[in-house]
Amino acid sequence: MEDTRIAIIGLGYVGLPLAVEFGKILPTIGFDINSSRIQELKNGYDSTLEVDSQDLNNSKKLTYTSELNDANSCNIFIVTVPTPINKDKSPDLDPLRAASIAIGGILKRGDIVIYESTVFPGATEEICVPILAKYSGLLFNQDFYCGYSPERINPGDKEHRISNIKKITSGSNKATALKVDELYNLIISAGTHLASSIKVAEAAKVIENTQRDVNIALINELSVIFNKLNIDTQEVLKAAESKWNFLPFYPGLVGGHCIGVDPYYLTFKAIEVGYQPEIILAGRRLNDGMGEYVADRVASLMKLKSIPINKANILILGFSFKENCPDIRNTRVVDLIERFVSFNCKVDVYDPWVSKVDSIKEYNIETIETIETGKYDAIVLAVAHDIFKNMTEKELRLAGKEKHILFDVKYLKNTTEVDGRL
Repeated sequence: MEDTRIAIIGLGYVGLPLAVEFGKILPTIGFDINSSRIQELKNGYDSTLEVDSQDLNNSKKLTYTSELNDANSCNIFIVTVPTPINKDKSPDLDPLRAASIAIGGILKRGDIVIYESTVFPGATEEICVPILAKYSGLLFNQDFYCGYSPERINPGDKEHRISNIKKITSGSNKATALKVDELYNLIISAGTHLASSIKVAEAAKVIENTQRDVNIALINELSVIFNKLNIDTQEVLKAAESKWNFLPFYPGLVGGHCIGVDPYYLTFKAIEVGYQPEIILAGRRLNDGMGEYVADRVASLMKLKSIPINKANILILGFSFKENCPDIRNTRVVDLIERFVSFNCKVDVYDPWVSKVDSIKEYNIETIETIETGKYDAIVLAVAHDIFKNMTEKELRLAGKEKHILFDVKYLKNTTEVDGRL
């Protein structure tokens, strides 16, 4: 693959680690429409904290640009743009379409376009390929080719990195599939799984997170039941885990750009072809309602302690969608906040991992920089950051008034240390 020149389209949590790995061995151009993002990477800093400065510096063949024309000499384009959902839960494919239009403008004969963004089965060939053909004037599988290799990035996870996670690969014909597989094997030490078609690869990706979502929904429902039975959910789960084939899932707020989104891509396509999903959508509804459920639990505990909920001061510890990560995309902590606000509470959010600028821009929520002592009627541990895990019960309760509630969403503390948990 001596003449291979790669362009990575989108330099977020998925695209940047990929660009860095390819940039160690092949001429690679990292493209992003956000010029400030390009500038910070040129300065050797990654605000997502997925790649450290040393790795950025070690990627000697990687250059950055916000002008896609700079990549017109490339012959492999890898698309890693986000695929979110609209307010009605339908797939938002605008970023994918925009990337395909842009690539179509510089596509040449013999080029391969590989998509990594999570989509429903069929999206690459039904939506992206016609756009590429239209804007390039080239014929699919004759002049240009496509592949699909779904991302498996786990933000904030320093153990499972791009190179040691097995990669699914596929192509629009047999020869292209083999080229795509060979390409990824250059950087993936864990190896690859060559799928029989692009549709199979798309489906495999979308069910990975759908399966997790449904499993967590079951545990969330069990936690609701066990609470009504006055049984500690964690103790039940620990007992059940003593059996070798019990799957270790825990209740919580299910957000992020994958688990809280991907199932809607699959159900959208299912409905389109005439099947009404039952289990998947039921799981989504249950998980989407957990923020309100937690707030209602806290309100009930406050009532038991004769703490007025109206005008109460609430402290939420954690705002990102998962632990030890600054990513706030589709964080379901927002649901918790909105529910407390509907009770006429004053809510403060503290998360040292999260950019104040990003939280204001994305959700119009201004996080606090320090925690005031003796101010709060309720304190909610919402995200399992190490900083919160390492705080003692006494340190956590310092923020509370003489009468207050300490509620643990993430099982960071023992049952005896908190007033309630999932």
